[in-house]
Amino acid sequence: MQEYINKAAVLIEALPYMRRFQGQTIVIKYGGHAMKDEALKRGFAQDVVLLKYLGLQPVVVHGGGPQISQTLQRMGIESRFINGMRVTDGETMNVVEMVLVGKVNKEIVSLINAAGGRAVGLSGKDGQLLQAAKMHLYRPRGDEEPPEIIDIGMVGEVTRVNTGIIETLRASDFIPVIAPVGVGVQGETYNINADLVAAHIAGALKAVKLILLTDVAGVLDPEGRVLSTLTHSEVLDGLDREIITGGMIPKVNCCLEALQAGVSKAHIIDGRMPHSVLLEIFTDKGIGTEIVW
Repeated sequence: MQEYINKAAVLIEALPYMRRFQGQTIVIKYGGHAMKDEALKRGFAQDVVLLKYLGLQPVVVHGGGPQISQTLQRMGIESRFINGMRVTDGETMNVVEMVLVGKVNKEIVSLINAAGGRAVGLSGKDGQLLQAAKMHLYRPRGDEEPPEIIDIGMVGEVTRVNTGIIETLRASDFIPVIAPVGVGVQGETYNINADLVAAHIAGALKAVKLILLTDVAGVLDPEGRVLSTLTHSEVLDGLDREIITGGMIPKVNCCLEALQAGVSKAHIIDGRMPHSVLLEIFTDKGIGTEIVW
């Protein structure tokens, strides 16, 4: 009997959050280990479907870096990275689009549909959803020298999000699942970082939450403990003091961009934990790090 009482207590704890987020948009960036483990994949799909049934409006943006690297390796194409960005020539771009749009996207759509949802897969090229421009990296060369411009190929940054196609799908109760491939003014195809895409889409939709699934518990303090809540100024301080380092730097920067664009809260959570999305949204303590303005 106690087991059933505990289940009822969980539902009661979730009730105010269900009421608060009714009809609100939540953008989820899906990536990391959660995309590799079969049980976690099914669990994520169930989470998304439950959000929809509870009256929330989930939008999924996915990555696929490991799948791209595996395919390139099988084809005998070397993967090169500069500052965490994949150097993307024309041949690599063809593989990126094939894997992200043709394989990973459709698998996620199938999982959500199998869990009882109604998902539709998109790339940023559909309806010019993600308009993009070429990204350049700059490397300092000294006080007296201009920075070196590094060409990383067909890697893009989002210049505009055309939300019309998302709104149309949501009006018909579909769940958009978006691959991070953008289109340039001349029809060029660009490979775009999925975290950046999720942040831009969340900002354009004025989402109540942006959730980034990662392979770590959240933003950690120097003792390795999860920082449950950070403000905009605390994040900047953590970056200045090098408390926030490595791969967490671009993630918190994406969160800050989203907040600046009008997103209410951004969350960095551990996608290796089953049903992590539900635990972050519908419990008092959450499981990761929330970032607020």
